[in-house]
Amino acid sequence: MDYGAFDTALNQASGNDPALADELRQVFLESAWRQLDLLRRARCDANWQYSCYRLKGLAASFGAIELMRLADAGGAGAPGDPVVIRRIGKAITEIEDCMPAGR
Repeated sequence: MDYGAFDTALNQASGNDPALADELRQVFLESAWRQLDLLRRARCDANWQYSCYRLKGLAASFGAIELMRLADAGGAGAPGDPVVIRRIGKAITEIEDCMPAGR
């Protein structure tokens, strides 16, 4: 996972304000987990693709390139694909794990 691009995007969006960067990071993670939950519950192509597109857009907004790639690839797959869900969950966890200590 290229955490550097994600961190750079956060710093640019926050004007290098650490508190605002932390808040944006939390909002990103909450949104990403919410989209993953929707993917887990999707039972039709339309809901699956919509959640993948939303996750891709969220990832693109924050420079989370690997997550964006996974969401894009997932959109072409079948609803509920466990491999896609697992890979997306792992990518979100990696972003979460890269959060600065003590924040």
